[in-house]
Formats: sequence, structure tokens, C-alpha cells
Amino acid sequence: MFTGIVEETGVVERIQPTGKSIELSVRARLCAQGVKLGDSVAVNGCCLTVVKLGRPGKQRLLQFDLLKETWQRTNLQYAQVGSLVNLERPLRTDGHLGGHFVTGHIDGVGRITRWERQGADHVLDVAAPPEVRRYLVFKGSVAVDGISLTVASVTKRGFRIWIIPHTYEVTALHERKVGDAVNLEADIIGKYVEKFVTSRSKG
Repeated sequence: MFTGIVEETGVVERIQPTGKSIELSVRARLCAQGVKLGDSVAVNGCCLTVVKLGRPGKQRLLQFDLLKETWQRTNLQYAQVGSLVNLERPLRTDGHLGGHFVTGHIDGVGRITRWERQGADHVLDVAAPPEVRRYLVFKGSVAVDGISLTVASVTKRGFRIWIIPHTYEVTALHERKVGDAVNLEADIIGKYVEKFVTSRSKG
């Protein structure tokens, strides 16, 4: 379980397709601290398992094996060597929930339709697939590339959010442009509410 509060941006160091998976290596600093083999790390909001660690140092390589289905269903398929990715370690039981509950299971890939500065902030419009749009509500939460964000408005095709300067600067969003793909995860609370209401109506 994650919170959607990105700890740092890592740099994609290597992408190597194998027979059944894709090896993704990311160079990290903060998120490499205390990480062991088998631990989970959210990469652009996608929960991945660390399968190999580089030598300890100021920066360290974290290697992940992605199933081809995961690769094809997330925007990691568009990553290149040198690309920035958002990183977050799992929520500790004694940690602070600064964002919202994020599972790291991507619901769909959206497309940026508007991305521009307005005053000190930035406005971001995202076209979202139906499996995400159904859970969007005004002032609700949504994870975009693993970042916990508040929905400013719901549109016919997706949603709008406002990005403050801090979020713009410390996440990979400052590399994004119109047309780029972003990983989306809807608020899990909405999914449980839908399940409960549906089961109640059928029962």
C-alpha cells in the first residue's frame, strides 16, 4: 500500500526485454535506502518487486522484472533510458498518510490533453478511460503516475487537476507534454462503495 506522495524521481538506466518479461533498471537515491530483494516500490504508480540491487552508494540501481501484460498496460512501455520515473516506497505502519490509499495497481492509461502554466501553478487535463472515469468525483482523489492528486473538475472525457509548483518540480510531471500517457489509479474507496451498493441492490 502506498500514499501517492512521491519520494523522489529515479532515472531509467536500462530496459532489457527477455523471453517472458522486461528487465527495468532504475537508479535511485532515497528510495534505495533500506530496500531489500523482494520489497515493493511504486514506479510511476505501478507496484513492482525489486529482484536485483546494485552496489550501495549515493545512488543505487533497482532492477524490476515486468510481465509483458504489465508493460503493455502501463506507460512504462514508453520509458526510455534517461527518463524520469516517480518512486515511492510502501507506507509504513507508523507512517503518515499524506495523500490517499494507493494500491499500485494501475486501472488504465490516460492521455494528457492540456498541460500549461497558469500563474504560479499548472493546469493538467487528462483524458481517462471509462474504467477510471466512473470513479471520478469533484474534489475526490486520483493517482496520476503514482501522485496523489485532487480532482478539480470532471469532464466528459476525463478530469482536470491543478499542480502546485512543488509537485511540478519534484515529480516527473515536469517532463510530460500534451499527448503523453500517464498511469491512472482510481480511489479504492469508490470501488468498494460501488461493490457494496451493487451487491445490496442485487440482494
